[in-house]
Amino acid sequence: MPPQTIETRLEQLEQRVTILEQLPARIDDLTLQIVQLREEMLAAISASETSLEASLRKEIRAGDKEVMSHARLLYEDLKATLALIKEALPPRDKRR
Repeated sequence: MPPQTIETRLEQLEQRVTILEQLPARIDDLTLQIVQLREEMLAAISASETSLEASLRKEIRAGDKEVMSHARLLYEDLKATLALIKEALPPRDKRR
């Protein structure tokens, strides 16, 4: 390999310096892209959590209604059973 001339070496050095001078701007661009990606991801996660919370609340309300409905049926059944027991008992002496 023949030795390089000073002009060639200087041109190569200038090219390297030019590339190195571009790095800070490229890093700034990359940093901005990372920040934007992070914001988009946080927004998407937040929206997903909000949707999930709404869905869970809806399911809980439906479950609450089902439990209360079942409790009312049990209460009515208990009242009917107590009425039957009361009818089956002999009359109490009211003189006491």
